[in-house]
Amino acid sequence: MALRTVLVADVPSLPDSVYGLSEGLDMSKPTSFKMPGFSVIGHRGNGMNVLQSSDRRTRGFKENSILSFNSAAKFPIDFIEFDVQVTKDDCPVIFHDDFIYSQENGIVNESRVTDLSLSEFLLYGPQKEAEKIGKTLMRKSKEGQVLKWDVDSDDPLCTLQEAFERVEQSLGFNIELKFDDQIVYEREFLVHVLRTVLQVVFDYAKDRPVIFSSFQPDAAQLVRELQSTYPVYFLTDAGNQMYKDERRNSLEEAIKVCLEGKLQGIVSEVKGVFRNPSAIAKIKESNLSLLTYGKLNNVGEAVYMQYVMGIDGVIVDFVEEISESVTLMMIRPPSPSSPLPSSASKDDVAVITRPEFSQKEIDFLLKLLSQLIQH
Repeated sequence: MALRTVLVADVPSLPDSVYGLSEGLDMSKPTSFKMPGFSVIGHRGNGMNVLQSSDRRTRGFKENSILSFNSAAKFPIDFIEFDVQVTKDDCPVIFHDDFIYSQENGIVNESRVTDLSLSEFLLYGPQKEAEKIGKTLMRKSKEGQVLKWDVDSDDPLCTLQEAFERVEQSLGFNIELKFDDQIVYEREFLVHVLRTVLQVVFDYAKDRPVIFSSFQPDAAQLVRELQSTYPVYFLTDAGNQMYKDERRNSLEEAIKVCLEGKLQGIVSEVKGVFRNPSAIAKIKESNLSLLTYGKLNNVGEAVYMQYVMGIDGVIVDFVEEISESVTLMMIRPPSPSSPLPSSASKDDVAVITRPEFSQKEIDFLLKLLSQLIQH
């Protein structure tokens, strides 16, 4: 079946029963959405895995696993971010890459995640039953090298339903809806995939905070069209990488996508924001929330600068370090259950206010950050 792009504007406005969703959607909620203060969000749980890195923190816990999610929950963060795809037998699973790799008898095998059934997908990596041995899980690096997926603390692959059932209930979920950048999808396919994910969310989310995000602009607008209970954010590289779909190539285009689809916010690669800080005011004037992701979010000073600039939250890999840094910089108070960092006292967190900087001071800091980006 040939795949083609169909704009969300072409999607008919149908009753929820047509899509097979649970009843009880709150259609009265406002379009705008604010994060709870300055939010720290754990990337793929307690951080993404970089197998070729010399930094052991990038291989501490298997990314996108129940173990990683609950490890992140031990720190004062608001959400975890993770990636959801749907298997060929319609089960939403949590996995980032489009393809999954294994090795048998020295031969590397590749499968597209969405071409696997749930049972086939769960055969990779460690198994829930101790007596079973799963397929050796490999991963392809950006350089094209296929490496064994070794981490210090491994965990089985999991489904979206398991995450709702087994992850600390107070932790919010930022569900990234994953689609292959190289495929142009038909509307009917997107509706089917999104309906499958939404059914699990409505059945198992209960009172857990949930936000959706996607780099696929039609999917982002469509999930907003299908429901209004949960906020939807559009993900953008903001020009750091260019795509055939112009809607993905700048913050200005991201604003258009959000306004056209009545989305609640943007998640931008952080360097795109630092290169184009004037876009922050345009985003705020459009009544949109702004989050960021990227390597610079693992640097405390860069996170603090974003707080000063009015950004609403950051997606980070070094959850422990950045959550502690955010508390030390008095961006937010620690939760009652979390101990204060050793250098902070109770008096320090009595009053927390956003610092005041002149435009000249902000311009100076942005110049420093641009130099950091170049290196």
